[in-house]
Amino acid sequence: MRTRLRILLGVSVAIALGTAATLWASASGPAHKAAVPTVTILYGAAADFLDPQESYTTQGDEALWVSYLGLYSYAHANGSAGGVVIPALATGQPRVADGGKAYTMTLRKNLVYSNGAAVKASDFTHSIERALKLNWGGDSFYTGNIVGAAAYMSGKAKTISGITTDDATGTVTIHLLAPYGAFENVLAFPSSGLVPSGTAMTNLTNHPPPGVGPYMIRNVVPNQSWVGAINPYYAKEAIPGIPVAKVTVDARVESNTTVETEDVLNNTADLFDTTDAIAPPLLAQIKSAAAARYGTTPVAETYYLFLNTKIKPFNSQLVREAVTMAIDRNAIARLDGGNLAPGCYFLPPGIIGHPSKPCPYGNPAGPPNVARARKLVAQAGDRGAAVTVYNELRQPKTQFGSYYASVLQSLGFKVTIKPVSDSQYFPTVGNLKLNAQTGFDDWLQDFPNPGDFYANNLDASGIQPTNNLNLGQVNDPKIQRALTKLYAIPAGRLAKYAADWQALDYYTAQKAYVVVLGYPVAPVFASNRLDYHALVVQPSYGWDWDSIRLHS
Repeated sequence: MRTRLRILLGVSVAIALGTAATLWASASGPAHKAAVPTVTILYGAAADFLDPQESYTTQGDEALWVSYLGLYSYAHANGSAGGVVIPALATGQPRVADGGKAYTMTLRKNLVYSNGAAVKASDFTHSIERALKLNWGGDSFYTGNIVGAAAYMSGKAKTISGITTDDATGTVTIHLLAPYGAFENVLAFPSSGLVPSGTAMTNLTNHPPPGVGPYMIRNVVPNQSWVGAINPYYAKEAIPGIPVAKVTVDARVESNTTVETEDVLNNTADLFDTTDAIAPPLLAQIKSAAAARYGTTPVAETYYLFLNTKIKPFNSQLVREAVTMAIDRNAIARLDGGNLAPGCYFLPPGIIGHPSKPCPYGNPAGPPNVARARKLVAQAGDRGAAVTVYNELRQPKTQFGSYYASVLQSLGFKVTIKPVSDSQYFPTVGNLKLNAQTGFDDWLQDFPNPGDFYANNLDASGIQPTNNLNLGQVNDPKIQRALTKLYAIPAGRLAKYAADWQALDYYTAQKAYVVVLGYPVAPVFASNRLDYHALVVQPSYGWDWDSIRLHS
């Protein structure tokens, strides 16, 4: 998914840390109250949505993956262990038949939503249909795999023919168009999380629907704050591997990274956004005064610049190569507080398929080759071409955009910077009618599979009228042929096909379809109130709220 670094809003708020909160059950919930500790998490950007069938950023999914369980979820663990799929609402692993094209699961018995209503197998169908009707950003995972999903989304069918359910037995059967090795990961998306049948086919971010999980989302103030309250029903049905909640989460947006950093450093807030950048001037102080509660963790994420391959000047491979050569990735790393490792390949280290060969256009950690880049632009006949750089409005994105614009100017382009509010940046550049030329993008793994990176960003099927993820509109027959083969590989056999993925990613780098900047690390920074060593950073979603606890 795009990370919160695709930050979605710039709003400064005052942070006030409460030491405790009283959780009252809803009128339909158990008739009791319980005092639980409250912790404050700061986010550099607002969640795009707090509706499970709409969200496709980390800030949203961090809250939703523990509030809207689907048939499957992920282990609550740090690092690669957190990428292991586990049964959630399903009783066990799916029964796979028809050569990998039929999946059958059975719901656990006696499950209830956060409003006390019973969970039914048919709710799964409604939840997937709802994601399609709401145009969830990753909907190609459904339309490209599930029989009848595309017909339903286009309005040609009244339901998804490839999904059948039986409320009496709790069974769910899904028929696929072709074998897809990562389909269990698709079922683990928060967008696949169950909501009751009849839940409105409209965005319910401000009043999220009932779900199943340790948490439930309440008190949403658009673009400013939301609360993760403990689901009073979950403790009775706690699912193995998915812990009960221990704290109430007060989630607040703080777009000023200096204030965000200072609040956690001074213990007036508890957790720093794992997708944000520590204010560089304060990093030395943190390492000195708060070393016991600060660290970093690798994440499978790529920062890059998208280039619209359909229009001038980036329809020319020579121009795309020139931009790749002219970018000083060390300068970008400095703007990002030194937490970016320069790179050139779209698949990041740690993901099967990351190439080991030298980069095709020079060492990304070395000095840029601006002179050669200028010659390529001249050879392409594109000197003087107009280029609009779309840019977000918060640090360090604003600085990224300004630096990028200066590079393009040095290559002879006439550059205009188009600032877009953080909350509207990706909806804006993702509108296909706009035909946005270039700007910043990034991708954090939805799940640990190279296909996730390609399916959303470089696969032609990811091009869609709104919420477009393939911002460069890349449609390369060689990539499409390779993906048809590689998508079918089961997760357990990925390592055997590492060379195929490496060859594909090297080819993508040669074609310069995107300008990779590098690979970030995530800050793990907490107040002294929390048990730091118990904290878990889920590799796709950020903070694991279930791991948060006060010092005993």
